[in-house]
Amino acid sequence: MLLLGLAGCQSRQGGDDVMASVDGRKIYRNDVEKYYQNQTAGSDQQPIAEQATSLRLGILKELIDDEILMHRAEKLGLLATDEEVNHKLSEIKSPYSQEQFDKKLKEKKITVDDFKRDLRRSLTVEKVINKEITSKINISDQDIADYYHAHKSEFNLIEPQYHLAQIWVTTQPNPQVHNLQNSKAQNEAEARKKIQMLTNRLDSGDDFATLAMNYSEDTETSGNGGDLGFTPESALHNTDPLTRDAVVKLIAREPAGQRELSDPRVQQGIRQQLRERREQLLKSAYYEDLREHAKVQNYFAQDILRNIGTAK
Repeated sequence: MLLLGLAGCQSRQGGDDVMASVDGRKIYRNDVEKYYQNQTAGSDQQPIAEQATSLRLGILKELIDDEILMHRAEKLGLLATDEEVNHKLSEIKSPYSQEQFDKKLKEKKITVDDFKRDLRRSLTVEKVINKEITSKINISDQDIADYYHAHKSEFNLIEPQYHLAQIWVTTQPNPQVHNLQNSKAQNEAEARKKIQMLTNRLDSGDDFATLAMNYSEDTETSGNGGDLGFTPESALHNTDPLTRDAVVKLIAREPAGQRELSDPRVQQGIRQQLRERREQLLKSAYYEDLREHAKVQNYFAQDILRNIGTAK
């Protein structure tokens, strides 16, 4: 059985601290380890050796792809500027106090410089992808019509559906919950008090999505304003009573029946779906083409293969 941990794979060709190189630019073990620690932080159970190695290998692949794209950005003159990075940083920090922001960085085990470096990378990647791919995608009305007629049954609702949003409050704080206010009820009394506060603010006209982002304790929906998407009517009948008593907002109701192509929501939904599919395909092809022209050495992957015969 192959059991490989990071410490057991020494990247000898690039030096013990170098895990890969892209056109001569080195990717260091410390870079991979920071992302690894970030992804596994808060987990009750640490990955076993093979899982840990696979996770680190995946992280390294992403860093290699990013480095290839950063090189491309240099050639195109699209590297994110200090002004763009600082503007984005201010935007991200705006909902927090300095103390809250520092605490979140500490939870993720990264420094401000690490965070700014990641921001620069993500902004640069976004600029390159937008110029090289997104801006060139065109979904025509004919594309939308063709998809609709080929998948007409998808738009025939057999029962009413409800577009819901929720603000979830629990009596047992989850360390993985990171709403904007870092608000977590510690017991039943605090949960009831928090629900009453939310109800009062909603009655006063506060925005539901904003409250959800600031106070919801649901790990999956707090970041998008509590949006649950569309739920079939039958699923609501089968929902646990405690869930039905949660702070829930009805955004829209869709009656049963065929939704026609003339419906702007149908057109928008198809357009978005086709755009996302096309963008994903073009991005995959774009990355493959860039890899073909880049000089990449993945020392970590080489060491994993080299250790197959000796691992026990």
